[in-house]
Amino acid sequence: MKFLNRLLYQVHRWVGLVLALFMFLWFVTGLVILYAPAINQSRAEQLAHAETLAPEIGWLSLGDVWERSAAQRKALFSKGKTAEAKVDKVETEAAITDARLVRSAGEPLWLVEDSRGQRFALSAVDGHVHETTEVQALMIAENWASTQKELRTQKARLLEKFDSHIMLRNQEALKPFYHIALGEAGTQLMISARTGEILHASTTLGRGFYWAGNWLHLFKPLEAIGWGGIRHDVQLWLSFSATLATLTGLIIGWLRWRPGFNGKPTYSQGRTQPYREFWFKWHFWSGLLGGSAALFWALSGYIDTNPGKIFSQANPTKPELTRYFGTGLPQAMRDWQPILPLALATNAADVVEISWKRLANDAVLLANTRDGERIAPGVDGVKAQFDEADLRAAVARVEKKAPISSVIVSEQYDSYYYPRHHQTQIDKPLPVVVVRLADEVGTRFYLDPTDGKLLAKLDRSARLFRWLYSALHHWDFGWVYYRPLWDIWMLTWVSFGVVLGGSSLVIGWRLLKKTVLPKKSAKAVVPASTRYASSEA
Repeated sequence: MKFLNRLLYQVHRWVGLVLALFMFLWFVTGLVILYAPAINQSRAEQLAHAETLAPEIGWLSLGDVWERSAAQRKALFSKGKTAEAKVDKVETEAAITDARLVRSAGEPLWLVEDSRGQRFALSAVDGHVHETTEVQALMIAENWASTQKELRTQKARLLEKFDSHIMLRNQEALKPFYHIALGEAGTQLMISARTGEILHASTTLGRGFYWAGNWLHLFKPLEAIGWGGIRHDVQLWLSFSATLATLTGLIIGWLRWRPGFNGKPTYSQGRTQPYREFWFKWHFWSGLLGGSAALFWALSGYIDTNPGKIFSQANPTKPELTRYFGTGLPQAMRDWQPILPLALATNAADVVEISWKRLANDAVLLANTRDGERIAPGVDGVKAQFDEADLRAAVARVEKKAPISSVIVSEQYDSYYYPRHHQTQIDKPLPVVVVRLADEVGTRFYLDPTDGKLLAKLDRSARLFRWLYSALHHWDFGWVYYRPLWDIWMLTWVSFGVVLGGSSLVIGWRLLKKTVLPKKSAKAVVPASTRYASSEA
C-alpha cells in the first residue's frame, strides 16, 4: 500500500512538472477560444454578402457548360491527381453532385462539385473553366465590403497569392487563394481563385484571437516549423499525460482533504488542507474544486485524437457520398436555362443563387435569397423538394445490406444534430429527416429533405464519441448549453483551470530548481588559527 501511495505522488509530481506549462497554456487559450469571433465564412454569411444574381437571356444551362468544359476539367483532374491515383488506370466519369449559379465580380458562373470532390467554376457565358483573376478578386472583396457601412469606402489591395495557409483547413479543392486587405482598418479576406468564394473574413482583433487561441491550443506552431506530421502524436501523448496528472492530483486532493466531519481530526489550527504556503493552497483548492472539470477536458482532449482509430467519424466518406448521390444527370437539370422571369416566380425576392440538387435521376431546383430563404421556382417537371422515396433510395445505395427500420421527419434539433452558438438555421436547417437502419451498429442518417443533402451519418461509435468528446469538452447539451448559463458555467470552470495551471507552473519551477540546480554550499567556517593570524597581520 505504501508503494502505491508513493507511486501516486511521484506520478503526479513529475508528470505535472513536465505538463505545467502546457496545462496553463491549454486553459488560457481555451478561455480565448470561448469568445473568439468566427473567421470562417458560414453559409449564412456567404449568402448575405453575395451579389444579386439577376439572370439574363443567353446564359448557358448546366448541361451545356458541363459538356463544353469536359476537356479542361479532365486536364485539371489529371494534373492534380496524386501519384497513387495515377497508378490506378481505372477511371470512372465524374458525376455532378452539386451545382450553383452565382454572380462573381459581375460574371455568371456555375460552381460545380463532382463525385471526385473536385470543384470548378464554369462560365455561364461560354462554358470554359474560370479562374478568378487578381482584379476580379479585388472586385469581389470590395463588393463584400459594400454591404457593411464601416467598410464601404475601403479600397481592396492584394497581400499575396498562396496555395495553403495555416488558417485554412480542408480546402485543398479550392486552391489557390488570394489574401486581400480592405483599406487600413485591419479587415482581411481569403478568397478562392478556383471559385471566387470568400472563405475567411477577419479583423485584426479576430486574427489576434485566432493566434492566441486556436493556433496555440491545437499546437499549430508545429506545422509552422515543418513538424505538422507529428502534431497529432504530440496532442495525443500530452492529453493522455494531462489526464493522468489530473486524475492522480484529484485522488491526492480527496485523500488529503480533512473537512472534520463527524468529529474527525483536521490539520493544525483547524485547517482542512495540509499546506501553509500560498501557491500550494491555491493549487490544492483549485484542483479539488475544479479538478473534475479539468479531468473531463483533459480526457476529452485525448479522446479527440481518436487513439487507435477506435471511433468512427460522423462525416460520410467520399465513396459513401458518391453512392448516395448516384450517377447520371437528370434531363431537366441538363437542359434548364436561367431566364429573366425567375424573379417573378420568387415574388421578386433578392435571389443571389440558383442551385441544382440531385439524387440519382431526380433533381430539385432552388432559388436562394440573401436572407437564406430557399424557394422552389416551380419549373415544369421538377420537384419542389425530395420525397421520402428519393431519400430512402439514396440511403439504400450507401448501405445496401442493411434494411431501413424507420424514417422520421423532425422539426426540432436533437443531441446529435444541433447548431453551434455561432450557427443559424441556415447553417443547420430544419426540418430534418432521420433515417435509422436495422444494422448491428445502429446507423442513423440525417438528411435535408429540401435539397437532399446528407448532413450526418452516425453509428453507435460516433454517437459515443459525441458524448465522450463534444459533451465533455464543449458542454453542448441540455440546459447547460443555453446562454448565458453556458457562459457562467464555462467561465467558472475555466477560471479554476487557469489558477490550477498557474499554480502548477510556480510549484513545478520550484521543484525543478530544487532538483536540478546545485544547492548553495554552506558558508565556509574559517579555522581559528587562520582568524588569529589575520588579526595579528
